[in-house]
Amino acid sequence: MKRLLDLFGSTVGLVLLAVPFAVIAVLIKLDSPGPVFFRIERVGQNGKPFVPWKFRTMVAGAPNMGLGLNVSESDSRITRLGNFLRNSSIDELPQLINVLRGEMSLVGPRPTFAHQVAHYDDSQRRRLLAKPGVTGLAAIKGRNSISWEQRFEWDLWYVDHWSFGLDLKILVITQWKAFVTREGQYGEAGVNDDFGADK
Repeated sequence: MKRLLDLFGSTVGLVLLAVPFAVIAVLIKLDSPGPVFFRIERVGQNGKPFVPWKFRTMVAGAPNMGLGLNVSESDSRITRLGNFLRNSSIDELPQLINVLRGEMSLVGPRPTFAHQVAHYDDSQRRRLLAKPGVTGLAAIKGRNSISWEQRFEWDLWYVDHWSFGLDLKILVITQWKAFVTREGQYGEAGVNDDFGADK
């Protein structure tokens, strides 16, 4: 049932968003030099690496500048268009391609980096049992505004209590969070922290 929801949702979404995606791609190219998409390897289900599709919201080469993979609310690397795409979470929507390919799910723990997984304990590693999601339970419970420990708790609760109804509920709440309240885009003091960076 979960895979059927992913196939249906990603197919319909990509068809409906084809024209808006094309417009956004042109605007990104006009806004700043560089590629349309930001692609960097993440860790997927059972530790398998994959590369998510994501609209570029920062200047080209941003991971090698400033805060690196961390991002602040006033980060000078964020482009004018990128600020809108990030605040509305539209930059994440190309991940529907990954959902269609079976690398991601509409709902699940958010994709993580290999250097973060290297710091997981045995309990935290269980979040890799599920496919990473375009949205997830931790995302609607606070996203970057809650601690990594809290995010892990919500992700593991999701892994243990998944249901079709829960996925539908998370998808509905995600729309409210992304387009209305826009909560949790950045962490404490306006900076997103990198798990394991202090270890």
